[in-house]
Amino acid sequence: QVQVVESGGGLVQAGGSLRLSCAASGRAFSSYVMGWFRQAPGKERESVAVISPSGATTYYADSLKGRFTISRNNAKNTGYLQMNSLRAEDTAVYYCAITQRWTYKWDDYNYWGQGTQVTVSS
Repeated sequence: QVQVVESGGGLVQAGGSLRLSCAASGRAFSSYVMGWFRQAPGKERESVAVISPSGATTYYADSLKGRFTISRNNAKNTGYLQMNSLRAEDTAVYYCAITQRWTYKWDDYNYWGQGTQVTVSS
């Protein structure tokens, strides 16, 4: 069984930055695709970014390219989401999830964290 736990959310002013972390325990984190997803109140969950097991391949939602960066450190069993130039519309609960095949669709992911709240004040 694999478990993932997010951290790093909080309140930030528009234009600021946050780095989210996703710590994994259990079976080899390095064999999993990792994704970040978010869900704002009253909206559907959406894909933010995905990274391959080696870190060589990444995917970003078109609207977030250039502001968000996904990365991972397999030696530390940890993934990251660096978020820059944050906007009020980025306010959401952010989730980390992992799966064993390449996909950016959130409903294809097997293991989820509890989520971390990101609030951007304008």
